[in-house]
Amino acid sequence: MNDPLSNARALLHSVFGFNAFRPGQEEIVRAVLAGENVLAVMPTGSGKSLCFQLPAIARPGLTLVVSPLIALMRDQVQALTAAGVAAGSLNSSNDPAENARVMGLLRRRELRLLYVAPERLARPDTVEMLAEAQVTMMAIDEAHCVSQWGHDFRPEYLTLGNLARQIGGRLQTLAFTATADAPTRGDIVEKLFAAEPRVFVRSFDRPNLKLAFKPKERSTRQVLSFVQAHPGESGIVYCASRRKVEELAEALVAAGINARPYHAGLEKSVRDANQDAFQQEDGLVMTATVAFGMGIDKPDVRFVCHADLPSNVEAYYQEIGRAGRDGLPADTLTLYGLGDMQLRRLQIEQGDSSDERKRIERQRLGALLSLAEAPRCRRQTLLAYFGEASETCGNCDLCQEGVELFDATVDAQKAMSAIVRTGERFGMEHLIAVLTGDLTDNVAKFRHDALPTFGVGKNRKAADWRSIFRQLSAVGLIAQDLMEHGRWWVTDEGWSVLKGRQKVELRKIAASATSRGERRGRAVAPPIVSDADSELLDSLRSLRTRLARAQNVPAYVVFSDRTLVELATHRPSTLAAMREIHGIGDAKLERYGAEFLAAIGPRSP
Repeated sequence: MNDPLSNARALLHSVFGFNAFRPGQEEIVRAVLAGENVLAVMPTGSGKSLCFQLPAIARPGLTLVVSPLIALMRDQVQALTAAGVAAGSLNSSNDPAENARVMGLLRRRELRLLYVAPERLARPDTVEMLAEAQVTMMAIDEAHCVSQWGHDFRPEYLTLGNLARQIGGRLQTLAFTATADAPTRGDIVEKLFAAEPRVFVRSFDRPNLKLAFKPKERSTRQVLSFVQAHPGESGIVYCASRRKVEELAEALVAAGINARPYHAGLEKSVRDANQDAFQQEDGLVMTATVAFGMGIDKPDVRFVCHADLPSNVEAYYQEIGRAGRDGLPADTLTLYGLGDMQLRRLQIEQGDSSDERKRIERQRLGALLSLAEAPRCRRQTLLAYFGEASETCGNCDLCQEGVELFDATVDAQKAMSAIVRTGERFGMEHLIAVLTGDLTDNVAKFRHDALPTFGVGKNRKAADWRSIFRQLSAVGLIAQDLMEHGRWWVTDEGWSVLKGRQKVELRKIAASATSRGERRGRAVAPPIVSDADSELLDSLRSLRTRLARAQNVPAYVVFSDRTLVELATHRPSTLAAMREIHGIGDAKLERYGAEFLAAIGPRSP
C-alpha cells in the first residue's frame, strides 16, 4: 500500500521547491489527507499555510480559505500563482474585473484554492455560488477570531460553523492560529467543529528570533540606534499612537534610512502605496500602528521594534512573529516605561468590555510586564506563559548580557515608605525626588523635605529608582491608580515586605557605563553569508528586485531571502543543480532559472 504522503512529498518538491517538511507539518498534512478535521496551533513562520495548500493541490475539489486579512490573501494568491497553482480571491480590494475573472474560474471549476473574507460568506449569493462549486475543504486562518476569549474576537467568524450545512455535503474543516491558550482552543472547537477535531499544538518557540527589552530612556534615539544596526534590512517599528508613527518615520528619514509611515489616519491611497513598497522593496522600514502587519506574508523582515509597550503577551508574540519568517536570524526589541503601563491599564479600564473580560486583560498585561522585568531567560518566561517548559535559550538579552538578582528588600521598603509617608497621593517622579533628596518646588510645597524618607535613597540615581519602581509594580508590590493622576499605593503583598515579613529579590540595576557601541554590536544578527558570497548576494537581490518590479509582485514571490542565500553559497552552474536549491520548484525554475544562472555565471565553481 502506497504511503498517502508520497504524492504530497513529490508536490512539495515540484511545486514549492522544498526538500522536506518543516517540524510539525508532516503529521498535520497526513491527518488532512486522511480526511480528518484539524485544529492546528502553530507559531508564525512555521508554515501553517502549506498544511492546507499542499493537500488542496494533492486532491480533487476546491479548497475554501477563510481569512480576515486582505493583504495575506493577495500575497498567498500571488505566491501560489507564481508556483503554477490555480488560486484566486474574492474581496473588496479587487477591482470588478478581477472578481469577475475569479468567479468565472470558479464556475468552470478551474480553481484549486479560493480565498475569501468571513464577511463575504454572510452574503447569500456567495453561499449559493459555493454550493455549486464542489467545495471539499474549508481552511480557516486566524481561527482565534471566533473566540470571545481570544485577543482579536470577530463576530463574523461565528457563522462559519454553519457553512457546511449551507453549501451542502460534507465539508472537511481545518482551523489554524498562531496564538490560542487552552480556553481559546476550547472555544474554537465548540464554535467551528460539529465533532471533536484532531488538535495539534506546536511549540511556540521561534529560536531564530532574538528577544530583547529595554527601559525607555530617549526612545527616538534608542529606535534609531537599533534600526541603524540593521543597514539595508527590512523591518517594522510599532508605535502606540499615530503621532509617534509620523515622528519616528521623519526621524529615520532624516538619518538617511528608507522609512515610511502606516496608520489608519493616512489616506487609503497612501497606506496602500506604503504597504506595496514595503512588500516589494528590500531594506524599507515601516513605522506603524498595530493596524499594519496583519496578514503581511513577507518572509524577510529582519527586525521588529516596539517603540511602545504592546497591549499583552499575545499581541507581542504575534507582532514579533512578523520577523524572520524565513527561518533566518532576526532581532526584536521592545521599549517600555511607566507611561506605557499607565496607558495600557487605562485602555482596559475605560473599555466597554465586561468585568470578566477586563480581568483577563489585566492578567495578560501583567504577564507582559513580568516578561519585561523578567529576572531570567526571556524565552523561558515567554514560553512558560503558553504552558511550555524550556531550557535557557542563549538568544535573548538576558542570556547574552547576563542578569543578576540582588536582595532588594531595603530598597523596596524605602520606595514603599516614601509612598506611604506622602499619603499614597503622588506619582513616581515626585516620590523619586523625595527619595533622592531633590528639593523640587512640589517637594517644598508639600513639606516632604521634612519626612524621614527625604534623601534616604540618595545613594542611587533617579534612573535606578525608576527601574526599582517598574520591577516592584511588575511583581505586584505597588500599584498605580490610573484615574487619579497616576498616584502610587502599596498592595497587601507590598505591606508584607514593608513590615519585614517577606523579602524581595529584583534584577540588579544594569550599569549605565555600557557603551552604546557595545549595545549596538550585540543587536546585530550573525552574518548570513560569508564576505566572499556577499557581493554575489547583492547582485542576486538586485536581479530579484528588477524582476519583481516588472511583474508588480513582492520580491519574495520571485525568490525568498533563504533561496538567494543558498544560491550565493552553493553557486549552481546548471538548471538541474539549481533545482535542488530550497524554494525553487518547477514553475519558478522555468520562469527565473536562466536569468539567475546567468547572474551566477562566471562566479560558479
